[in-house]
Amino acid sequence: MKKFLLIILGILVILVAVLLIKMYTYPFKKNTAGNSDGWKPVKNDSALIRFSGGLKIPTVSTGSLGEFNYAPFDQFKEYLKTAYPSVYQSTENTEINTHALVFRLKGSDPVLEPILFLSHIDVVPPGDADVKNNEQNIFRPGDKPLPPVSQVSEDWDFEPFSGTVANGRIYGRGAIDMKGMLFSLMESMKAVIESKKLPKRDVYLAFGFDEEVGGQKGAMQIAEYFKKKGLKFEAVYDEGGLIMRKGNIAGIDSDVAVVGCAEKGFLSAKIKVKGLGGHSSMPPMESAIGKAAVIMQRLEDDQMKPEITPLIKEFFDNIGGSMPFTSRLAISNQWLLKPLLLSQLTKNNTTNALVRTTTALTMMKGSDGTNVLSPEVEFVVNFRLLPGNSLKDVRDHIAKATEGFDVEVEEIDNTREASAVSPSNTKSFKLIEAGIREIYPGAIVTPYLTMAGTDAYKYQIVSKNIYRFMPIRINRSEQQSIHSTNEYLSIENYLKMIRYFEFMMTNYDQ
Repeated sequence: MKKFLLIILGILVILVAVLLIKMYTYPFKKNTAGNSDGWKPVKNDSALIRFSGGLKIPTVSTGSLGEFNYAPFDQFKEYLKTAYPSVYQSTENTEINTHALVFRLKGSDPVLEPILFLSHIDVVPPGDADVKNNEQNIFRPGDKPLPPVSQVSEDWDFEPFSGTVANGRIYGRGAIDMKGMLFSLMESMKAVIESKKLPKRDVYLAFGFDEEVGGQKGAMQIAEYFKKKGLKFEAVYDEGGLIMRKGNIAGIDSDVAVVGCAEKGFLSAKIKVKGLGGHSSMPPMESAIGKAAVIMQRLEDDQMKPEITPLIKEFFDNIGGSMPFTSRLAISNQWLLKPLLLSQLTKNNTTNALVRTTTALTMMKGSDGTNVLSPEVEFVVNFRLLPGNSLKDVRDHIAKATEGFDVEVEEIDNTREASAVSPSNTKSFKLIEAGIREIYPGAIVTPYLTMAGTDAYKYQIVSKNIYRFMPIRINRSEQQSIHSTNEYLSIENYLKMIRYFEFMMTNYDQ
């Protein structure tokens, strides 16, 4: 018995040794970034005024697939022409489907494939704030920033469409999502043009106008326009990743720049469950709502299998070297500890979304009366597809969950597969790294999976290298203001974003 115990102990010692050796020899990416703050912002009041003015124009997209008030979008087009005359004079500019905008700055070498930068004009509604969408709110170049108004929702420090510049910030709906990026791109192109140091390859800007409601009339038609012209882009750059401030990712004592090399797919299914209706005084043994509850419980209890995809493996390889001991041990020894690693990842909402197709029950409708049994109950379940899972996989999953019940399944909204995964070993990605080092040299840069949908997906027909990243450093509360209340962008972030895109445009072929 003693000999047997010694053998077991010896095996455990060897196993621990193997785990530690593998951890200490694992090729985690070395963070060679510097400790300085990078490029120092230069005061630029005129750029702030132009941006503030754009935030004053309420280009809100609501309703179904772009059926909304276009008057502010017409105003926005005219505003850009007034704000950036040099860009309009020095580029080929085109309107697609009336409100989408495309700019082409010709480079010195027409043989090289162009690069494309994306943004979108539309913003989501501001919420419950008392918004005054009238002509007096329209801001024009040369105007001074407005002071805070007296009547403001308690959730906003300043009126959502005031474009107020205060406290080192620019406030307004769309400041981060996504007029900040749009105006920084216009400022960067303006700076490139006025420097007379034109890039080697053509630089395109493309601004959709209905991204928040699907992008079918904006980005989709821009992409088709490019395809018909026979254009192929060396790289496409859009929103999707951010620079998370030090401390925002548990266990990592550095800023982390997450660059979306792919985005999840989307399927929303309305499931109608049929049963016996009638009066609640004589209910059946199993009601339609009870049957629906069983199906919903199945969907939540038996979710799609988690897995560490190659993209997420690369993500952990890049940040793992800066993580705590236990995390490094699990990441470097997935041959043994992968089930434990997945178990821990799926316990957290954020990391769970990285490793599986998520399931979210979002809507439900039944009877309109407290004493009425509805013969039909419907609910909506939303899936965000992990690259590697297909729409067919999700449909089979739904079929299994509804097995044994009389149901109708209808797919609603914009069903689509997960995007292709763009490689990180390209010149296009390495330029992102160089651009980040220019403004935030202390940040760890890593490929990432974008959870939400973006316009970038639609440009797969014209490029294989598509990256989703907005070069702003934010904390959790700032990130949560996107699509919520009190949205703002710091002046430092805005000026550094301008510098970043100018760097990208002028250094691609250096």
